[in-house]
Amino acid sequence: MYFHRTPFWLKVAYPGLVWSRCSPEKNIYLTFDDGPVPRVTEFVLDVLEEFAAKATFFCVGENIRRHPSLFEKILARGHHVGNHTYNHLNGWKTDLSHYLDNIKRCQDIINQYTSVEQPLFRPPYGKIKRAHIQALKDFYTIIMWDVLSGDFDKRLNPQQCLANTVKATRGSSIVIFHDSLKAERNMKYALPLYLKAMKDKGFTFQTL
Repeated sequence: MYFHRTPFWLKVAYPGLVWSRCSPEKNIYLTFDDGPVPRVTEFVLDVLEEFAAKATFFCVGENIRRHPSLFEKILARGHHVGNHTYNHLNGWKTDLSHYLDNIKRCQDIINQYTSVEQPLFRPPYGKIKRAHIQALKDFYTIIMWDVLSGDFDKRLNPQQCLANTVKATRGSSIVIFHDSLKAERNMKYALPLYLKAMKDKGFTFQTL
C-alpha cells in the first residue's frame, strides 16, 4: 500500500525529513528516482527541456558507474542530483554500517562530477530506520516527497497515474516519478501531460 499524497501524520512522525519545500512562488519540485537508465532518462531530459522544467534526479551509484555520460548529461542540462544509495538498498532490511558504506560509495562517485556542501539523499522505497536518520542528518539533507506518482505500479494504468498525480499536487509539492524500466510505460504517458497540466495552472518546476 502507498499514498499518492503523503499523509500529515507521517510528516509529523518524521519531522527531520524534507517532505515539501515552502516557496512564495507557485513552484513544484519534480524528482526522478533510480536512474540514470538509457532511453528512459533521455526521454525524461527531452520532455523537461520541452517544457523548460528543472528537476532533481536521485541516482543509484551503480547506474552512474554504468552510464557516466548520461549522468553528465543530467548535470549539463542544469538539473540537480542526489544520492539514492549505490545498490538501491532497502533501509529497513540493512544494518547501519552497511547502509552508510553504501551511501558513501554512491556519494564518492557523484563527487567525481559535482559536489555540494550538504548533498541530498533519498532512501530507496522511502524506507529508512531512525538510527539511519540520526547518523545521516548532519551530513545529508534527507528528501522524501509530498506526491508519489505510482508510475512503478503495474496495476495502475497510465491514465490513472496521470490523474492521481495531478489531483495530489499542490504548490510546494515534492513529486516523484521514476526514470526506470519498471516505470517506463506509465511515466512516458503521464509525464508530458502532467507537465502541461501544471504549467497551464501557472506552476513552474524547480530543483531542490
